[in-house]
Amino acid sequence: MTSTDDQSTPATALRPTRQRRAVTEVLDTFADFRSAQEIHELLARCGTPVGLATVYRTLQRLAEAGEVDVLRTEDGEAIYRRCSDSHHHHLVCRSCGATVEVEGPAVERWTRAIAAEHGYADVSHTLEIFGTCRTCG
Repeated sequence: MTSTDDQSTPATALRPTRQRRAVTEVLDTFADFRSAQEIHELLARCGTPVGLATVYRTLQRLAEAGEVDVLRTEDGEAIYRRCSDSHHHHLVCRSCGATVEVEGPAVERWTRAIAAEHGYADVSHTLEIFGTCRTCG
């Protein structure tokens, strides 16, 4: 039996099931990064029961499709949020999770220079900066 929910199918080609729509809609309700468990709890509070495994799977597929940003906290936990389409970095509060998207022209220049110096091409990178925001500090 062939499943329409095949692991190799990109998120954009997936059937828009009730659960997938619910996860996508709840992502639009917050601006900071949240864990899959927190998103699962938000869905439950909204009266939309979606299994935790489905939340994880959906977030992974959305990340693969470039529809959400995922970063790892200093503890190694994956957290997710919808982000802008442009290349950017994140400044994240360790305490409350408040997040600011920042562009880093100096980082971009440094990345290109280091890659060129070592003969690398087709380079990509991520940068997350963690600190304590003004409210929590």
